[in-house]
Amino acid sequence: MQFVVGALAVAVVALLVVVIVIARRISADPGIGKNDDRQSLIDEKVDALLLAQQQLAGQVKAVSDTQVQTTKAITDTVAQSQSELTKQVNERLDKVNTAVGTTLTDSAEKTAKSLGNLTARLEAIDKAQQNIVGLADEVVSLKHVLDNNPARGAFGEVQLKDLVEEMLPPFAYSHQQKLENGKIVDCLIELPDPPGPIAVDAKFPLAAYKAMIDADDRAIKETAKKQLTIDTRKHVRDIADKYVGQSIDGFRSTSQSALMFIPSEAVYAELHAHHPAVIEDCHKYKVYLVSPTTLMATLTTVRAILRDVEMREQASVIQDMVGDLLVDVGRLSIRVDNLDKHFDAAVKDVNQIKISAGKIQDRGERIESLELDEPDEIGSGGQGALPLT
Repeated sequence: MQFVVGALAVAVVALLVVVIVIARRISADPGIGKNDDRQSLIDEKVDALLLAQQQLAGQVKAVSDTQVQTTKAITDTVAQSQSELTKQVNERLDKVNTAVGTTLTDSAEKTAKSLGNLTARLEAIDKAQQNIVGLADEVVSLKHVLDNNPARGAFGEVQLKDLVEEMLPPFAYSHQQKLENGKIVDCLIELPDPPGPIAVDAKFPLAAYKAMIDADDRAIKETAKKQLTIDTRKHVRDIADKYVGQSIDGFRSTSQSALMFIPSEAVYAELHAHHPAVIEDCHKYKVYLVSPTTLMATLTTVRAILRDVEMREQASVIQDMVGDLLVDVGRLSIRVDNLDKHFDAAVKDVNQIKISAGKIQDRGERIESLELDEPDEIGSGGQGALPLT
């Protein structure tokens, strides 16, 4: 629109230039001699110029009005578009705010829940750490216990006592049993002859094993390993001398074998895997190594043996009871026979009763069907008279 207005302005200026040029040509034209004609021609040109100016002004005004209307329409369109755009932007912003708010709320809830779970897990970890600390203290305490020989023996005795009392009945064992040689066996398992009561010793050579495990140097480890073999073989011989084939109370003797209880599966496995001399001495002196696992299997076998012995002891009682039962069965048979005879007699009596009842019924029916004569004919020996027999 501004381009159109500028073009009109240029046209007006050009028209003025044309008028000036025409006026100069008229002034310079020799054919025009009179001033009146010249003035008249100038007036006509001026009038034409004014008319053209007016037309140009009208066109400019029309163009200006058109420009105003167009500008107003554009402004209204832009304003309406801006309003709609603002409305859409506001709606989208509201949706975005709502979505963001919901997302933030959900995120806050999830974060709070995660923090709660994390707190609970941290509490559990803290509790577990406290338990680990307590367990470590107990392990240290156990280590100190096992470092001391008397305490180590007491630890083995407690574990042995728990296993035996769990697997066997009270009459099948005794703890701290004193023998006639003055030695006290940790546990004596009461088995019938043969093999007789079996002694169980609860001590074990842990010091050398511990030194072997803790050693970092290979030479020190080998030295401790050899010492473990020496200590264990010596302990096997001591058990054989103290508890194998020894008198208990003058009437009974211990079995020709004994058990050395090792309350550590690791020590038991080490001896069997890497100390063949110890195993050879065990077979030689009949002192057999048992761990908690193998002792449970041994005690299970002992329990089965005790059950079998008890059943054999009760066999005579069972036979006597079976004999008495057979006598009672014979008496019952006799009484059944007598009862059968009574039943036969009762059947005969019932049959006789049925016969008598049938006769009575027949006579009753005959009496019922009898036609009586007149009174003067009674006793005349009529044919309807009934026999008296």
